[in-house]
Amino acid sequence: MSRIVFIFLAAILTDALTWSQQVNVEPNTALLNEGDRTELLCRYGRSINYCRIEIPGEEKVLNLSPEWSKTPGFTYYGAGLTAGQCGVSIERVKASYNGQVKCSLGVEGEELSGTIDLVVALRPQQPIIELLTRPNREGYFNENTEFKARCTVRDGRPPANISWFIDSMPANKRTTPLDIRPSSNTNSNSRDNVELSTSEQEIQWHLSPEDSNRKLVCRSHHQTDRESLPPQEAAYIINVRYAPIHQVDAAVYGLYLDHTAIVNITIKASPQPKIEWTIDGAIVSQGRTDGRYSAYEPQYLGNDEYNVTLAIAGLTLEDTTKVYQLRATNELGMTDYQVRISSSSKPPSSSLDVAAIVGIVVAVAVLVLIVLLILFARATGRWCFGGKSIKTPTNETQSDKQLELETQQSHGQNVALLETPNGITLLGASKLRESNGAPAPNGTQDRLSVETRRKPNDDDDSFEYGTDRESSVYNPTTRPLKSILMSQAGGRNSRSSASDKEDGTEHADLLQKGNQLGIPESRFSRWLPKDQRELIEKQAMLLSGRGKAKAPPATPPKPQKLQIGDTIAANSHTTTTAATPTTPKIPQETEI
Repeated sequence: MSRIVFIFLAAILTDALTWSQQVNVEPNTALLNEGDRTELLCRYGRSINYCRIEIPGEEKVLNLSPEWSKTPGFTYYGAGLTAGQCGVSIERVKASYNGQVKCSLGVEGEELSGTIDLVVALRPQQPIIELLTRPNREGYFNENTEFKARCTVRDGRPPANISWFIDSMPANKRTTPLDIRPSSNTNSNSRDNVELSTSEQEIQWHLSPEDSNRKLVCRSHHQTDRESLPPQEAAYIINVRYAPIHQVDAAVYGLYLDHTAIVNITIKASPQPKIEWTIDGAIVSQGRTDGRYSAYEPQYLGNDEYNVTLAIAGLTLEDTTKVYQLRATNELGMTDYQVRISSSSKPPSSSLDVAAIVGIVVAVAVLVLIVLLILFARATGRWCFGGKSIKTPTNETQSDKQLELETQQSHGQNVALLETPNGITLLGASKLRESNGAPAPNGTQDRLSVETRRKPNDDDDSFEYGTDRESSVYNPTTRPLKSILMSQAGGRNSRSSASDKEDGTEHADLLQKGNQLGIPESRFSRWLPKDQRELIEKQAMLLSGRGKAKAPPATPPKPQKLQIGDTIAANSHTTTTAATPTTPKIPQETEI
């Protein structure tokens, strides 16, 4: 076992020593054009004593050193002999330098060597196209013929590549793999010490009428190609013979009645076709005239296209209703065409032009933008939607709305809410008429609904009046209605100290006409605290002239508790009556 390990270690050591004695070259192969500048380098792992370079085509061996340069056109290249580098810089490469460059390095009494392949490119000869499918004696191929051709590029170093084109576009036809072989010319083989190469490739496809008069191009690509020296190429013009090509029915517009009409049709054929027209059963051959109809000889337009002309003297309206039969015949076949003529101008194209498409796109974009702006304004409450507000329901408004819906039963009765210290009173239609100065109809009964609040034991009366002392204050900026107060001073709603019933009636009038005292209107019916209410009533008395003869109003007695839904007579002395089907003028809710 130990012997095997020893042999294995010895082999590894031998390989390491052998590798350390090898000379590394850079590059392994140099492909250059004639006249180029290049640098070649050989390297060893330890210091060397000398450096010699042998170049094909040069008689002298170059002994190079960083300290001297004795051969013109060649200089030492590298980091120095002590670094183990031996290289040469060639100022101008010649074609005769093609071959293997050898470098020799002296190391401790022995000489090590390395080689670099130097390939000097040689431009190949002009490409040649060889036809493998032969045309006829006139140089034409028939339609559907399988066309085969070979392109050959000789004597290239390195070998040239080949590509095919039809006119200026890639051929995109079936081709064989590129074949590279040594050139057969012995003189060329021995030239410049390197064997020259020849490249070949074949192409094939079935010919069609579209291939006629097109140029087949074989182009070579080589190392020597430059901007000033473009790739070389060979070309061949393909001529195809085929029958006249069929077309859809032709139409000629813009002819004038009572004038000689010239009907022109373009057909494609190779070779030139013969033409004959058939009009109402009569045949008019090319170059002949029959009555008002004259058929002309086809005129060649180029690229296998021919212009065929029919002249009609004195065009009539009946002529525009006929169908003209045209037959074109050549050696490969015949084709029939139908021609229609018209005296009207050419109809507009049914397709939309670019301007119309752009207009439609812009209109749709503007419409979408407007819709988005409207949705944005509605969602954010801007612009024309700025006046609308979203009301958030509260407990107070929900309770009021629920009470109002409960009181509006069948018959669609109209009611008004009046909040008093004893509860919420529903005013029916008859009571509303009385408040508006209109008598109530006979036999009308109103429904009374009262919700009584219980007063707490403490002295805070804010619960009894459904408000607080701070929020229910008198707004001095509210303009009082003095005209109504003056009418009260005149005696229409005057107060009498002799009757408690009149006092209660006047209190009710003050409650219903609370805005006459300058009390700010509120969305909900609320009551002021007692002391503020008494002060405001005194001020109203003084303004109306009643303060001198009347004493301060006494606190109204607490009303008896009533249940919601009790029905009373329409003419009774209650504060709430049911509504009638008529729609009275509902007094505004005020804070008093």
